[in-house]
Amino acid sequence: MTFESHSVTLKIWDPSTVDHTLEEAISHVSAKANAHRDHVKVTRSGPDVFTVHVGDSLV
Repeated sequence: MTFESHSVTLKIWDPSTVDHTLEEAISHVSAKANAHRDHVKVTRSGPDVFTVHVGDSLV
């Protein structure tokens, strides 16, 4: 897991935890960036790798 100011990149090994883990990451990024959850995006960047970030227009 890596953290940047308004994003987090995660490698999620267990498929049964993907939804819960991404929901928690969305909440974390939203709070840290002081942005509404609707403005947080999830991008799949590889096998089991996800980046949760605030939309570019809001950073």
